[in-house]
Amino acid sequence: MSNRTRLIFLAAGLTVSVVGSRAGAGNDEIVIGMSAAFSGSSRGLGIEAYRGSIAYFEAVNRSGGIHGRKIRIIAYDDGYDPIRAIENTVRLIEKDNALLLYGYFGTPTVTRVLPLLKEYEDHPAYLFFPFTGAEPHRRAPYEKYVFNLRASYARETAGLVDNFVRIGRKRIGVFYQSDAYGRSGWAGVRQALAKHGLHIAEEATYRRGTAFSASMREQVAILRSVNPDAVISVGTYAASAAFIRDARDENWNVPIANLSFVGSESLLSLLSELGEATGKDYTHDLINSQVIPSYHNRELPAVREYRDSMDTRHPSGPMGLTPEDYHPLKYSFVGFEAFLDAKLLTEILRRAGPDISGSRLAKAAESLNDFDLGIDVPVSFGPGRHQAMDTIYYTSVKDGRFLPLEGWR
Repeated sequence: MSNRTRLIFLAAGLTVSVVGSRAGAGNDEIVIGMSAAFSGSSRGLGIEAYRGSIAYFEAVNRSGGIHGRKIRIIAYDDGYDPIRAIENTVRLIEKDNALLLYGYFGTPTVTRVLPLLKEYEDHPAYLFFPFTGAEPHRRAPYEKYVFNLRASYARETAGLVDNFVRIGRKRIGVFYQSDAYGRSGWAGVRQALAKHGLHIAEEATYRRGTAFSASMREQVAILRSVNPDAVISVGTYAASAAFIRDARDENWNVPIANLSFVGSESLLSLLSELGEATGKDYTHDLINSQVIPSYHNRELPAVREYRDSMDTRHPSGPMGLTPEDYHPLKYSFVGFEAFLDAKLLTEILRRAGPDISGSRLAKAAESLNDFDLGIDVPVSFGPGRHQAMDTIYYTSVKDGRFLPLEGWR
């Protein structure tokens, strides 16, 4: 470990000791390291991502694993806290000998972990399929250490803005989380509007970790003061649901669009339960962008595979990290995305061969060209291209579910 890395740890208030070289793939298992939010106001996202991944990996293990080795996820809770994510990463690499990092959750956490990937490049330590659409790990100097399946927030926000402008809704406000995630989405909206010669009509923020019980009336008042045609929300499900609740309680029926990271089912659950208690509909005029197709589309082979796996295996959340009061979702966009992540990673591990290593992993991933995941969109990587998909999908609430949007007007 370099002196620079030690300085990073000291700046974060961490104490780290160096251990022997990593194994990652022993005689009987392949160790995958995951740091995500399994507690706090965003716990539903981390838990469902883990469940979706396990649903696929367990099937692989039952079929003999990869070149005779079983896949094992070692998961740690970071509570959506960047410092804890750093601690978890060091532990996974140096103590747990993880072959690779996988499924990290959130922009503020992933952004802080990126310098570690560069410092550990002699090992090397690659991060596969983080659950964030931010830009830092898609640009130099970190893009070579990260492989992405999901499209970027820039793509999501551009699609939302373009479609709103196309139907004449040009005054767009932004509600966003006051951190790297929120600013990434805010920047995407600003850039997309600028291409149309427009600017953000108004903006309002909230603190990361805000619960559904918090009041968002101040944010609603700020945005409503300029009478926007639409609001784009860059938040997590608890805070975004609170904003939607307070907007509708003020009889403000402006269309509100959320990014994929929000966690559509968790958002809908909060709003639906509130609606049942109050007799009011909080789910109208909502649009959620997605980075994968709808899991309701049974015509897609991967959808049938995912739903069958969830129905037959009923995967649990991470042992010892799943709160007793958490109720797993039957299906979810987050879970389906993680299922696809696991499926793609499995193919990469197969291609890497029995003598697996970090460098072989990267070459195996970069060999993927028009790989069929079963979603009617072929995915590809390559040297200098670590972004597999750029497709954006749109959903709205119908019959109590987020279903493909039928028409923007």
